[in-house]
Amino acid sequence: PPKGKGPQGKRITLKVAKNSVRVAFNGRRRLDLSKMGIATFPKCILELADVEELDLSRNMLKKIPNIIEKFQNLMWLDLHSNQLDELPAAIGTLRNLTYLNLCNNKLKALPEELTLLRGLRILNLGLNCLETIPTTLGTLRELTELGLFDNALTIIPKSVKKLPKLEKLNIKRNPLPEFAEEEEPIDTVKRIESLYLVEKKDLCGSCLQTCQGERDELHKLEDMTPGPSSKPSFPSLVTPNSSARDNQEEWRMK
Repeated sequence: PPKGKGPQGKRITLKVAKNSVRVAFNGRRRLDLSKMGIATFPKCILELADVEELDLSRNMLKKIPNIIEKFQNLMWLDLHSNQLDELPAAIGTLRNLTYLNLCNNKLKALPEELTLLRGLRILNLGLNCLETIPTTLGTLRELTELGLFDNALTIIPKSVKKLPKLEKLNIKRNPLPEFAEEEEPIDTVKRIESLYLVEKKDLCGSCLQTCQGERDELHKLEDMTPGPSSKPSFPSLVTPNSSARDNQEEWRMK
């Protein structure tokens, strides 16, 4: 069994590692060493380097050694919530990676080799200490999700913003100039206008005319006050509805 957690963190044995391999529904094998108190990359797991997924999240890792390159089958790598201040150049050899989570670490810079991971679809770099990201990150053309939130970024390269398949780009809580403007008090009129599904400028002439026409009709209806009814009235007849209405009024009074 693994030794007690000391200043060096918990020591993982090969037996523990083998017992931590799970097979997912899609047939991929995941070595799950999350929340194990690991402070040093366990070299014994090189015996299991043929797994497709590796979870080392929520540990105390400060370094990932270059021997990570032995994990050539990796498609999914989770290193979030550690104490990593850098990544090894060898990360760029894991060409099958589609998912890489580096959130909540202490990264100050990214290795240029990260841009060799051309198959990456999801990359989470949130909650780090990044002041810049390389413009070459724009070569990761398969990216659909990119997390850059909670860093120290003052600029997002255009090459990154214009990634062709990007669906989610989270850049919140960075000292970016565009966020400085958002801190101004919100104009209430703008807030009300934002309830419309489309803005005027996005509509073509004929659609705009139709929408304005319908909106005017709506305002007319709202402004109309019920005038004297032109329908013939029969005061002597009591309809069930009118008696129900009277009862409701009575209840309201109470």
